[in-house]
Amino acid sequence: MPLSLAFLFSWFYIRYYQSRHDSEVSSTLTAIAALAITLLTSALVPVDIFLVSYMKTPDGHFKSWAADNQTRQSIEDAVLYSYYALYCAVMAFAFLLIPFMYFFYEEKDEDSTCRSRCCAALKFTVAFIIVAAILLLIGALAPLSAPPAKNSTDWERLHFLFNELGSNHGEDAISFAISSLTLLGMLALITYTAYGMTALPFTWIKGVRAAKRERLEVCEDREELEERRNRIHVKYQDGRRMTSRDRRDMDDLDEKLRLLRRRERHLLSAERSWLNKCFIVCRPFQMVFGIVFILLALIIFVSLLLSCIDRILHGLGYKMGYALPKPQLPNPVDIVMVNTQKVFPLDYILISAIIMYWVFCSMAGIKQMGIWFFWIRMYKIRVQRTRPQALLFMCMILMLIVLTNNIMLYTLSPQYVTFGSQHYWQNGTNHATNETFATLVPCNLNATQGECTMTRMSTLTTRFFYKVWFFGACYYWGTWGFLGIFVLGFIVSVVKGRRSAIEDEVESDDSDDSDEELLRA
Repeated sequence: MPLSLAFLFSWFYIRYYQSRHDSEVSSTLTAIAALAITLLTSALVPVDIFLVSYMKTPDGHFKSWAADNQTRQSIEDAVLYSYYALYCAVMAFAFLLIPFMYFFYEEKDEDSTCRSRCCAALKFTVAFIIVAAILLLIGALAPLSAPPAKNSTDWERLHFLFNELGSNHGEDAISFAISSLTLLGMLALITYTAYGMTALPFTWIKGVRAAKRERLEVCEDREELEERRNRIHVKYQDGRRMTSRDRRDMDDLDEKLRLLRRRERHLLSAERSWLNKCFIVCRPFQMVFGIVFILLALIIFVSLLLSCIDRILHGLGYKMGYALPKPQLPNPVDIVMVNTQKVFPLDYILISAIIMYWVFCSMAGIKQMGIWFFWIRMYKIRVQRTRPQALLFMCMILMLIVLTNNIMLYTLSPQYVTFGSQHYWQNGTNHATNETFATLVPCNLNATQGECTMTRMSTLTTRFFYKVWFFGACYYWGTWGFLGIFVLGFIVSVVKGRRSAIEDEVESDDSDDSDEELLRA
């Protein structure tokens, strides 16, 4: 069922933004599959938390079917292999499928054949495959255990490397490659998600400008420009040659008039659209959801801020990735998640909502900002006008962001994400009477081995993303960058005015092909 929903949503989303005049089946299917894998990777986290929580009863005892260690291990292995499969799928899309389809579409030409396009695309994709191979080799051949003595022979060192690779089944290789991708995902999270968390709610709260009022303003601007153009034209009715300055002014006015006329046509169409009338009816609900989302964004911001302060004050330092064995400062999200466990299934609904909220904010951030390469804007994300290359780029960025989301969840709510709603009986001693007693407490890292089951996501987070201290330190300081961009995005979203009723539909660098349907109507 989740698989079907993921592919169904991906199909509608890609088709909604896909260009009507510039598309290809291969690129579309790749984008849909990539987005579905992204959603499934996000959806696996609540399932993981649910399974470890469902193993125990509220009174802290394992259920009869989970009392056997072998049964619990088989469930944990199934979830673990699901993570491995999805992470490997992400790597396959990031290093193979998406680059291949991108260059395959770039080679599209009237004279090109499918074979020539495949050969050209494969030639460029080899560079990505080489990068993936290098990352895997570095992870495999850079042992994290104590190396042999300096006076050991070359054969002993080689034997040690092979033993290391075989003992963890290539886990270090996958760990290094995934962690490297996650660093790129952190940059995307800082750039797009941090801004989208404020841009999306404030867009819904402010709404869009009325199409009729905006059309009247455009009409006034058009009439003013036409009057200026006529004044210049009247100056040369006697047949005199137009000066170069007036010629430049005329060309500039003609270009502006062309754009205003296009805007006027689109605004008139939006004014008559039944969809616009539906948005007016749903406007109160949109404002309510916008307010809820901005409150959720502020709670997430405060939780991440307190968690970062806690880790730098009470953590293990940068050489341990700022790991925090026991949180000292209160964390609002963690407190809410732990307390809502009493009302099943409210905690699972909330954690799922937070995860999907992050994904949708990332989508909103990419849509509003577009896809940039440093200071160069490469592609725009616009409804029914997005080029296939932009859709592929967007899906790759979302994949990288989802990898980083797992780390952010571990930072946001460490207690709940690690143990879910599990409890155990903690033994204590009354020093006054010297009597022993047991207290039911939430599971934590101090629990006796076998009393609590950690989620596979938390295990992978420490195993994959914190295995090398450098990655842990980068994730920690990246979280501070995320908080800083959130504050800047909040200010921009507050100051920014309401969106146009036809935002992204008409821009100066568009061709007139997009107006064909309106002109035929």
